[in-house]
Amino acid sequence: MDDEVSAAVQDYLKTIHALGGAEQVVSPNDISSRLKVRAGSVTGMLKRLGREGLIHYEPRQGARLTERGIQHARRVIRRHRLVELFLNRVLGLDWSEVDAEAEALEHAISPRLEAALASYLGEPDEDPHGHPIPTAQGTLEKRDLKPLHQFAAGQCVVIREVQDDNPARLRHWHDLGLTPGATVHFLTHSPLDDLFTIRIGERSFPMGSEGLAGLRGEAVS
Repeated sequence: MDDEVSAAVQDYLKTIHALGGAEQVVSPNDISSRLKVRAGSVTGMLKRLGREGLIHYEPRQGARLTERGIQHARRVIRRHRLVELFLNRVLGLDWSEVDAEAEALEHAISPRLEAALASYLGEPDEDPHGHPIPTAQGTLEKRDLKPLHQFAAGQCVVIREVQDDNPARLRHWHDLGLTPGATVHFLTHSPLDDLFTIRIGERSFPMGSEGLAGLRGEAVS
């Protein structure tokens, strides 16, 4: 692997990867919106990443990561998720707090510290929010998951991943038991009211699509 790239480049590569840029072209507008930066700044950075061989870039169309870009992106993702797990499991920070802290720390993690963290944590597969952690070789597990609000009454679903960028919503999900590994039974669905009745364990309660947004899982028999 080449030497480390700058923090700004890491942020762009990670964002493009998060938007699906390992498999498809990602639009500059989506990148601009996700990073909250001006379109002109995005265009300039995409041109730079293209020159450096980290993305395939077509003006006015978008960017797709090269193999080298994917490896750099997944290295940052790996470090971010390892830091999240360390902060949560070892230091006891709430799962609603660790994403922001990991954002600040991920760029400062050396390869040696990355390896030490992974070893200390037992080479973990997932972060506290259920997201798969890329291997040291850059392999990332592919999952066929659906947003929970796309399931139907009568189905039983295991939550696998939760979106981690809204601390208040993470705390709310935790209080309700909507965490990775939880089994959710969809009892009823009222489309006109956009309201589901779900059961976790012995507890049943109503949830709308907005309340379920950001939760992803798979049906089980």
